[in-house]
Amino acid sequence: MTTPAPECAALAEGLRAVRARTGLSLAALAERTPYSKSSWERYLNGKLPVPRQAVEALCAMAGEHPGRLLALWELADAEWSGRARSPAPAPAAPGSAIPGSATPRPGTPDAGRTAPHARQARWWRLPVLGAGAAVAAAAMTAALWWLPHQTSGRPTTPDSSTLDPAPGCRGEACDGKDPARMSCGLPGRADALGPPHRTRTGANVEIRYSTVCAAAWGRVWHTRVGDAVEVSAPGAPPRRVVVRTTADTSVYRFTPMLGGDHRTDLRLCFLPADGTARECYRP
Repeated sequence: MTTPAPECAALAEGLRAVRARTGLSLAALAERTPYSKSSWERYLNGKLPVPRQAVEALCAMAGEHPGRLLALWELADAEWSGRARSPAPAPAAPGSAIPGSATPRPGTPDAGRTAPHARQARWWRLPVLGAGAAVAAAAMTAALWWLPHQTSGRPTTPDSSTLDPAPGCRGEACDGKDPARMSCGLPGRADALGPPHRTRTGANVEIRYSTVCAAAWGRVWHTRVGDAVEVSAPGAPPRRVVVRTTADTSVYRFTPMLGGDHRTDLRLCFLPADGTARECYRP
């Protein structure tokens, strides 16, 4: 089976996350959209190119703005169509005719207007190029948000946007909740408590803390199916996340949050899939 391009895998991961927030089964998605249950299964697992309208429909059902996922869709669609692998067209030579335009013969009524018309056509194309650059920039921003990169040994994310939603909880109200869904883990809202730890299996783990939400959670990446990470603090139930699918191994996985100011009492434990001894760390 061919491994999907990172852009396509990232889109599938984003779609699965949004679908989870809808709380809808595949059958329910099929009932509410023009796409079958089997099509949704393929879309969500990166097995089939996703129609743009399906992305928009899923975001609408989750009550989420589609901009971030549509930017990812642009990147994935370029892979599916082959545009991402096509060489860029060579620039036109100075003075050459614009493709698709006729060059009047000398002496005809339009001959004297050829150069101005060519200049006008070239200027008309500049806004189009600007729009394309804006789409590319938006797509790259989304790619940085979803795709794991290797800078400093961990995925990276762009700076927080002024359009980010307000945090969904604070302190004890965050206990047991998803940091992503509560908008506590957005860029600029959370920091690592100490450096990341590399485990014996090659996974990386760290503890995150958001002063905005007054809550902590564990984060793990470069995992294998079956790996788990657990964050705990005295007097609070531990919170755990398990890596369940191959797609989960290429992205960040977060534990539910521990609400409250536990920064000095936290412990993070990595439980490898092979059943060997857990590895625990403190910030």
